[in-house]
Amino acid sequence: MSADPTQVLAFETDCHIFDGCGFPAPGLHSFLFEPLWGDADSNMYFNKPMLLALLGSIIIIGFFWAAFGKPKVVPGKLQMVAEAGYDFIRRGVVYETIGKKEGEKYVPLIVSLFFFVWMMNLWSVIPVAQFPVTSIIAYPAVLAVLVYILWVSLTFKRHGFVGFFKNVTGYDKSLGPVLPLAMVIEFFSNLLVRPFTHAVRLFANMFAGHTLLLLFTIASWYLLNGIGIAYAGVSFIMTLVMTAFELFIQALQAYVFVLLTCTYIQGALAEHH
Repeated sequence: MSADPTQVLAFETDCHIFDGCGFPAPGLHSFLFEPLWGDADSNMYFNKPMLLALLGSIIIIGFFWAAFGKPKVVPGKLQMVAEAGYDFIRRGVVYETIGKKEGEKYVPLIVSLFFFVWMMNLWSVIPVAQFPVTSIIAYPAVLAVLVYILWVSLTFKRHGFVGFFKNVTGYDKSLGPVLPLAMVIEFFSNLLVRPFTHAVRLFANMFAGHTLLLLFTIASWYLLNGIGIAYAGVSFIMTLVMTAFELFIQALQAYVFVLLTCTYIQGALAEHH
């Protein structure tokens, strides 16, 4: 990262209260990283979030490969954990939303999405990494676009052009005079707002959570001087509380992301009259 003291973590600077330096508050600069390889000006580079995304993908693939590479009738601990996670998403999300018959073919996709998003979120509380990849809007946006493309293609495949139009506009004769207005609203909501909110919901939660963690972490270090030590202790406790809360939010946001994905798939497959 940059050598600018406002762009480093608390433990990387000697700035403390009563030392004559201002509080190095986190901000947008906290989400910017110098390239580990390449040149940022040429847009051909590799930075920390990219490295974490790559490592996260390898970890997930390696975990399931080790768990299911040689499955046993009596599963070991690793296989048991992997089966529990897989079965939770299959039964608790896919079957409950899409149904067993229609949803079975989408289980691998939904499981992959869930664990990928969860791993990208978890980097925030893992030492050394300490950064949620999904707090960079590009990553949730790409995932949302993939889901969007799947939803559109499934709707076309299942219902044809006319059926697709009715699906995305919420066509319903019973609405009477308000039908045209309702169709316009549904059209923009489904084709424009839906992918945007799908991405932003995940991004905004991870961005805000990471900012709060940075705020209390930096404050704990900044106040660690003179009488400020008492306040540093309170800030440190808040850091622990926020870390525990963030662990919950990370899993919840991964769950919400795949739940919405299943809802969109179910809507694409449902019959509309």
